[in-house]
Amino acid sequence: MNIIKKFKAPIIIGFIYLVLAFWLPDTAGKSISVAIDYAKEMVFIIPPVFILMGLLEVWIPKDKIQQWLGSSSGLKGILISFFMGTLPTGPLYVAFPLTASLLKKGASITNMVIFLGSWAALKIPQLLVEIKFLGGLFTLLRFVLTFTVIVIIGIFMEVLLKKKTT
Repeated sequence: MNIIKKFKAPIIIGFIYLVLAFWLPDTAGKSISVAIDYAKEMVFIIPPVFILMGLLEVWIPKDKIQQWLGSSSGLKGILISFFMGTLPTGPLYVAFPLTASLLKKGASITNMVIFLGSWAALKIPQLLVEIKFLGGLFTLLRFVLTFTVIVIIGIFMEVLLKKKTT
């Protein structure tokens, strides 16, 4: 019974695949194919991320993270978080372990929300494609509004989580 509780989610997913295979075999095949593709992607991406996190732990001292990205980093921390988020081109799930590592080293919640939000919505390669298809004015307006909202959400999350922990 303990094993069933431990593997409840995979068992439910397997059951759903079996039901799907009987009722909609084409859909089940496509779904399994997509799941395998994502699993392959994660096998190739996650190990380098963990290596990067290990190097981050060793190479960058905690006091530097607190100085650059901590609660007292101010505008400098916001800009560093923003630029850290706009440069990578990988999937967003790569940023979560990195964010957790930075939070443990003293980065502020505001700066980490800005980092995640920038990674998700303000990547430089994405902006260049957006300019080509949607125009410079639209891209500039979306960029400014998105960045403003990300900063507001970051500040709100910091305040909300500080109140919750006290």
